[in-house]
Amino acid sequence: MKTYLFILFLACPLLVFSQTRAEIFNAYIDNFSEIAVRQQQRHGIPASIILAQGLLESGAGRSRLAVEANNHFGIKCHGWTGATIYHDDDEENECFRKYNNAIYSFEDHSAFLTGRQRYAFLFELEPTDFRAWAHGLRKAGYATNPRYAYKLIAIIEEFQLYRFDTMAATDVAQAKPSQPQPEVTVERQRRNRTPLSSISAYSPHEVMRVNGVRFVVARAGDTFGSIADQFGLRELQVLTFNEMPDGARPEVGQRVFLDRKKRRAPRGFDSHVIRSGESLYSISQHYGIRLIRIFELNDMPLNEKAEVGQILRLR
Repeated sequence: MKTYLFILFLACPLLVFSQTRAEIFNAYIDNFSEIAVRQQQRHGIPASIILAQGLLESGAGRSRLAVEANNHFGIKCHGWTGATIYHDDDEENECFRKYNNAIYSFEDHSAFLTGRQRYAFLFELEPTDFRAWAHGLRKAGYATNPRYAYKLIAIIEEFQLYRFDTMAATDVAQAKPSQPQPEVTVERQRRNRTPLSSISAYSPHEVMRVNGVRFVVARAGDTFGSIADQFGLRELQVLTFNEMPDGARPEVGQRVFLDRKKRRAPRGFDSHVIRSGESLYSISQHYGIRLIRIFELNDMPLNEKAEVGQILRLR
């Protein structure tokens, strides 16, 4: 396979980013290290090699193929019956595979290596011998660049990707730092429009803002109606703001918005990598963005569910 290389951050000084190269690479590693480790556990491909190839081939997730097609390894359409995207590579307007989300790109990369005889000798190597794997990929013809193996090794050593070759996926998940959080501000308390007697024995909720939208955190015994009463709103308004059906009750700890959420996430939060336990709704509440807009921004059917590892556009 002729490789699709992007040396975006290594040899293009005219491009200016708000983040440094190290920050961009580390963000990619944080997002996809757990997926890479799971691929190693299932298929025997070193996680360090998977991550280094993903970083190199996709420009740390910022290439056109990665952004528009979730294709992180530059795999072309040979024998492919799924969605496609066309892009100039060794030749003009070449066909590349397109995936619904990034995790399928990682799985297809593993299938590509395990399903072709020319790569079979690699699986006789130790999964911790990333140098042998890098040179083996070049020898097997994965890339035409004669320095491809050295590029992979340099990335692995610079970012210590070899540490993932001996880690379990659960260890990666526990060690992974949380994603950047949108700023939450606390409003100064104002005099209630509603008499305290109508709020039962509860003290007024603390009003906060995220993405410029007011919200409170639901407590035990709260209903959308009781929260609406406290702030001089109608229950239907609060249900609508929170995209909840009639008769729903907020869960303890849930954010309950008092205004309509925004059409985009806050500035600086262009995307979100879905993690275990998250839903599209919880992500919409976290960023103060309308749920329907997440479906629209990502061209997703309304019945589609969140998948771990999927990258969501938020702006």
